[in-house]
Amino acid sequence: MHLIDINNIFSDSSVNFNQYCTQLYDYQYKNNLVYRNWVNLIHPNQDFKKTPQSIPSLPIAFFKEMEVITGKFIPEKIFESSGTTGTLTSRHFVKNVGLYESSFCAAFELFYGDIKDYCVLALLPAYLERENSSLVYMAEKMITESCHNKSGFYLYNFEELNTTLKQLEAQGQKTLLIGVTFALLDFSEMYPQKLKHTTVMETGGMKGRGQELTKKELHSILKNRFGVDKIHAEYGMTELMSQAYSCGDGKYICPPWMKILVRSEDDPLLIASKGTGLLQIIDLANIDSCSFIATDDIGNVYEDGSFEVLGRLDNTDLRGCSLLVV
Repeated sequence: MHLIDINNIFSDSSVNFNQYCTQLYDYQYKNNLVYRNWVNLIHPNQDFKKTPQSIPSLPIAFFKEMEVITGKFIPEKIFESSGTTGTLTSRHFVKNVGLYESSFCAAFELFYGDIKDYCVLALLPAYLERENSSLVYMAEKMITESCHNKSGFYLYNFEELNTTLKQLEAQGQKTLLIGVTFALLDFSEMYPQKLKHTTVMETGGMKGRGQELTKKELHSILKNRFGVDKIHAEYGMTELMSQAYSCGDGKYICPPWMKILVRSEDDPLLIASKGTGLLQIIDLANIDSCSFIATDDIGNVYEDGSFEVLGRLDNTDLRGCSLLVV
């Protein structure tokens, strides 16, 4: 039994974010041994005011070597990061996969409307070839929920994808083409076209393939090849239950139950709600793991809460889905 009604987070736009943060902190500090031990190293006397900026965040690297769970349970699903050769992968032990579904479905609807209005084409070859990808799980659910007979996954069958896109465009069907970066580049190089009814969404993921591009360079190439004005993007992690979206201007926007803060590279305890530095994420949906995560991503957080990712901290393991720099 949870301390809070988690479903209110997705359905109530007036959610008191600070109140939920305090409740979740108390709950996870009490029931998450890994998190409690980390907090005790920083605040051994618990002598701090509990605000989003002051609540300690767990370094994301802990997910690679420890079971970061709140309470005791048998997970319904264990998501694993893609990693690269010779690196450890993160593991996210998911108590209730339905909660993950509620989170990403509510977020997509908030930014893009009803998934049933779309045909969903998922170009995720590198992720589809391995098990336990949270991105593949999300895409599979969206494909099912769309109820469109042309929705589906694509590996390297670019000719079939091209044919399907042309058919959908001819029908005026609203379509979501969601793909890993290198696959979108490869496909668009082979089959450049002008899309009028399709939202192109990249999820990151060069995986060391070819020359690394800045986000601006990548989007410029894709816009030219697909004949669109905007390239959309999704920001998510194996360790999270929620995603942020960029609707084409380079800045990501969080759903109401997710917030990005920024910490100083020189002083990890100096946390702000805006500025440039290392990104910290508060994900209220991550109730059975840890809602407070310190990432290795460097970015800008703006006054309105939107953010952009500039790259990754030096001397950290490269995350398979985040080898793209800006």
